[in-house]
Amino acid sequence: MELVAPVVAGCGVKMESEGMRKNSTLICVPLMADSVDQMLIYMNKAKLNGADLVEVRLDSLKSFNPPLDIETLIKRCPLPTLFTYRPKWEGGMYDGDESSRLEALQLAMELGADYIDVELQVIHEFNSSMHGKKPAKCKLIVSSHNYENTPSVEDLGNLVVKIQATGADIVKIATTALDITDAARVFQITVHSQVRGVPIIAMVMGERGLMARILCPKFGGYLTFGTLESGIVSAPGQPTMDDLVNLYNIRQIGPDTKVFGIIGKPVGHSKSPILYNEAFKKVGFNGVYLHLLVDDVANFLQTYSSTDFAGFSCTIPHKEAALKCCDEVDPVAKSIGAVNCIVRKSDGKFFGCNTDYVGAITAIEDALGGLQHVNGMVVSPLSGKLFVVIGAGGAGKALAYGAKAKGAKVVIANRTYERAKEIADTIGGDALSLADLSNFHPEDGMILANTTSIGMQPKVDETPVPKQALKSYALVFDAVYTPKITRLLREAEESGAKIVTGVEMFIGQAYEQFERFTGLPAPKELFGKIMAKY
Repeated sequence: MELVAPVVAGCGVKMESEGMRKNSTLICVPLMADSVDQMLIYMNKAKLNGADLVEVRLDSLKSFNPPLDIETLIKRCPLPTLFTYRPKWEGGMYDGDESSRLEALQLAMELGADYIDVELQVIHEFNSSMHGKKPAKCKLIVSSHNYENTPSVEDLGNLVVKIQATGADIVKIATTALDITDAARVFQITVHSQVRGVPIIAMVMGERGLMARILCPKFGGYLTFGTLESGIVSAPGQPTMDDLVNLYNIRQIGPDTKVFGIIGKPVGHSKSPILYNEAFKKVGFNGVYLHLLVDDVANFLQTYSSTDFAGFSCTIPHKEAALKCCDEVDPVAKSIGAVNCIVRKSDGKFFGCNTDYVGAITAIEDALGGLQHVNGMVVSPLSGKLFVVIGAGGAGKALAYGAKAKGAKVVIANRTYERAKEIADTIGGDALSLADLSNFHPEDGMILANTTSIGMQPKVDETPVPKQALKSYALVFDAVYTPKITRLLREAEESGAKIVTGVEMFIGQAYEQFERFTGLPAPKELFGKIMAKY
C-alpha cells in the first residue's frame, strides 16, 4: 500500500514552540482523576511535560458539580482544554442520565472550553439542544470508537463522511488493531481527509496499533494522545507523553521522515527504539524507529510497501520467515538461514543480512582475551573450544555458524531434539535435547550461549540450565538483555564463569544495521553511552 504523507497546514492552538517543530500535530494528555483538585495537579504536570492541550475526562470524577467544577477546571487550566464525558456504551465510565451528560458538555462549551468531544451516536440530540448556538471559540469533535476491529477503507471513508455531515469541526475515529496492518487503512483515511481539508484525529487502539499513534504527524493527523504515566490510559495502547517526545522525537516527525522498527512477537521489551532514536537525533538523521508487533512478516512488508518504510530489525520468532521475504540475501545470512536486518532499497526490493553472529561472537572473543597472533596467524580464542548453543531459532543458527567459523566444536541444544539435529547436521556439529544438557560436561572450559527467550522479562526466574550444570563452563553468554543480568548469568558468575550480557551483543549487532539504515558511520561511542544508562 503506497502511503504518501502530505504537508498539512496547522490548525487549532498555536504553540510558542511550534517554530522548532516539523509538524503541527498536537499532543493531548488525557486526564483521569477522582477529584477536581487531582485533575488540576495533573493539568500543571501536563504543562511542565510539554503537552499542547489536555483532555478532561469528566466521567472519571467520583463527585461532580457541573457548573462549579467545569468553570474551575477551565479557569485554572494552564493549557487549552478538551472536555470528554464518555459513557459506558462508548468505552467510558459514565452510567447515568444522557440528558445530564450532554448538558454538562454544552455547559463546557459555554464556559470557554477549547474543544468538546461528542459521540456520533448522540450528536443529533446534542445539536438539537444547542439550537445552533455553538460558541465560535470551541471546536466540536465528533467521535466514533470501535473496540472490535478496524473496518475496511471504504467503511472508514463512509464513517468520516457521516461524521463530517454532522457539522463536526474535527472528525475523530478510533479503531482496534487485530493486526499491525490495520493501521495502514487508518493512515490512508488520514491522508485522504487532510487532502480534502478535513481535520482528523485517527487512532488505532491496542499494542498492534501503536505505530498509528506515533506516526500521526507523518500522515497529517490533528492530534495524538500521550499519558502522564505508564499504564494509566484512557484507551488501550496509549504511549506516555515522555515516550512520544523524548523516545520517538514526535515533534520532529514530518511527511518525509523515514520509518524503521523492530519486528517481533513479543516486542515491547526491546530497547532498539531507545538506541536508534537517540542516535538518529544526535546525528541529525530524519528517521523514527518503532516497536512493531508483527504476526505475519510477509503480510506486514507487503502492506507497508512505500519506500518511506525503509528498514527493519527482526527478532524472535521472525528471523527465518523474514529471510524468505527478501529479494536479495547476504551470503552469510543465507548460510545461517536467518536475517535480523531488512533494508528496503530505492527500487522497493528487500535486502537481508545477519548481524547477530558478529555482535555476539565479537563480545565473547573480547571476554576471552581477544584475537591472538600465533606464528603470524590471527587465531580466535574460540578455536578448539566446545561451544554449546541453546536454541535452534535464527539467533541460535547465527551463533552456531559464527562459532564454527572461528574453529569451535559446536553443540546445539534445543527443547526439540530433531530441530537441534537439523541445524547441527547443516553446520557440522552435534545435537542434544535441552533436558540432556544438565548432565552434559565432557570437558572443562566450555562456552555456553543461550539464544532463547528463557529468563526474559517478565519471567526473570526462569533459566535454561540448572546452576549445578554450569561448573564446566569457562564463559556463559545470554542473548537476553532484559534484564541485563539474567538468572542464568547470575548463577554462572557464582559458579566461577565469565559472563557476557546480551547488551554487548545488542550493541555489536546494531553497528552494521545503523549503517545500512542511514548510510552513515555507526556512532559506536554514542551507542555505548546510550546503553550504559539501562
